[in-house]
Amino acid sequence: MADMFYMPMNRRKFIQTSLGALGAAVTIGVAADLSAEENKNPTTRWAFLADTHIPADENNIYRGFYPYRNLPKVTSGIISAAPDGAIIAGDLARREGKLGDYANLKKLLEPLAEKAPVFLALGNHDNRVNFYKVFKTTSGDKQTVKDKHVVVIDKPPVRMIILDSLLYVNKVAGLLGKAQRDWLANYLKNSDNTPTILFFHHTLDDGDAALLDVPRLFKLIKPYRQVKCIVYGHSHAYSFSQWEGIQLISLPAVGFNFRNTEPVGWVEAQLTGQGGEFKLHAVAGNKKKDGSTTKLKWRT
Repeated sequence: MADMFYMPMNRRKFIQTSLGALGAAVTIGVAADLSAEENKNPTTRWAFLADTHIPADENNIYRGFYPYRNLPKVTSGIISAAPDGAIIAGDLARREGKLGDYANLKKLLEPLAEKAPVFLALGNHDNRVNFYKVFKTTSGDKQTVKDKHVVVIDKPPVRMIILDSLLYVNKVAGLLGKAQRDWLANYLKNSDNTPTILFFHHTLDDGDAALLDVPRLFKLIKPYRQVKCIVYGHSHAYSFSQWEGIQLISLPAVGFNFRNTEPVGWVEAQLTGQGGEFKLHAVAGNKKKDGSTTKLKWRT
């Protein structure tokens, strides 16, 4: 297998009034082609997951969960579902992004990567230097953004953009930053109307652990109607919400949950040009909603 692998508004006020209720990416493996039937009625199926927290120590345990043992359970289910690809929304490594963490991650992902492409984003528990030492090559439509790793995935009938919210290793807050936001604004300005989903690690709330430039991001994407959805991790909680018609999906963690009420697992996404259907696969934690499906409609 080949190597993978200016807005004068108070941030809190903006998020409270606008959001309401409410990393770096690489790819491994090989892509699958759409069938003739899919081309007539385009649908693409993906596995969305986050917060694998793979440790160098295979026996590492936290809150009663073994992250190293959880990932094979998840990848086995994904392989059986046979999606067109998989995206992991950050916090690949246990805490500090050690070389051993990534070596184990690469090993555990190999069976899945042999079947479908796996795209990886970096979170606050990842380390770029160590990550690239293990995942020495990248593929996909990599973009040029200073100090960030951004990848565009075109898989009709949607487009997925993996952004980089990693700011500091093993510190909780995240940031896209001006260079990446400028790149995104220019890209969206010059792109077509293909339904577009943004991925990154950090949450969109007003907490100190969230994405620090949420207001600027929201202001940027609001006029670009092709942006339909944002998918993220970090919360270790599974939930759906909206902002200005843009669907917001918080993914469950693979490694462990923070609350007993939350599942541990992954989400199977069936995407069309009009919306998406999202099915929870819980392998641990609260399995009450295992198999439940949520249907979302894209804004027009």
